Amino acid sequence: MDDVLREFNTWAPRLVDLGINVLVALLILVIGWWVSALLGNWVRRAATRSSRVDPTIVPMFQTTVVWTVRIFTLIAVLARFGVQTASLIAVLGAAGLAVGLALQGTLQNIAAGIMLLILRPIRAGEYVALSSGADGTVEEVGLFLTRLVQVDGIHLTLPNSTVWNATITNYSRNKTRRLDVPVPVRYGDDLNAVVAKLKEIVTAHPLALKDPEPIVMVSDYKESGVIVTVRVWADAAKYWDLRWGLYHQIRCSLEQAGFQAPIPLREIQAPKQEAGQERRADSGAGAA
Repeated sequence: MDDVLREFNTWAPRLVDLGINVLVALLILVIGWWVSALLGNWVRRAATRSSRVDPTIVPMFQTTVVWTVRIFTLIAVLARFGVQTASLIAVLGAAGLAVGLALQGTLQNIAAGIMLLILRPIRAGEYVALSSGADGTVEEVGLFLTRLVQVDGIHLTLPNSTVWNATITNYSRNKTRRLDVPVPVRYGDDLNAVVAKLKEIVTAHPLALKDPEPIVMVSDYKESGVIVTVRVWADAAKYWDLRWGLYHQIRCSLEQAGFQAPIPLREIQAPKQEAGQERRADSGAGAA
């Protein structure tokens, strides 16, 4: 019995110290995780309210802040148990190198995401089209993925490397866009009257910008008619409203003015018979 008590007295302080360390480590872990989430939400709110911060970098910045605090929390927890953090960092560095070699594609996405945020060829809220065939409004450029929302409401998620390696057509970066509307006119119609009517339509449209001034010009000749091009500028946000409105209004106005849309015509001629063949055909008919 005395041996058991002595053994217990020997291990009791160690067990108490271990229990205290476990409780303190759990407390540090919980507080660190809570602080990381709190700081992440605060950074997101502050960046969203500021007009100087690009909304595109907010998700990545928030993620970086959160995981930086959590990594320091994990190191503090390990240090509480007497782990040599310097050796641990060296081991983690070597492991990180091995993992990096195994996950080259993932690291490419991270590097591409950083380049997208630094050079900013796309920003949140802009409508872009990629040479890979994807298009949509940019919702978020994250650490690994870029999310687009297509015009039909479908969410499209792409790896950052795919976006970075593609040719990006940005339709929203400039404030204005040019619209070209080809209008076919039949041969024989009064071309000057058509041009004057188109100028009247474009000048009166409320969404057409006055500077640069709209232009109406003959641009091409086709088999069925003359092509008159209406060139007008509009605000980028109202481009499609102007396009749909002009296409509808031009056709209706020209028809009301008596100008019909050209219709492709084909002239078909029967081959002529030779004179000898005609005479033989006539003599055969007479003999019969």
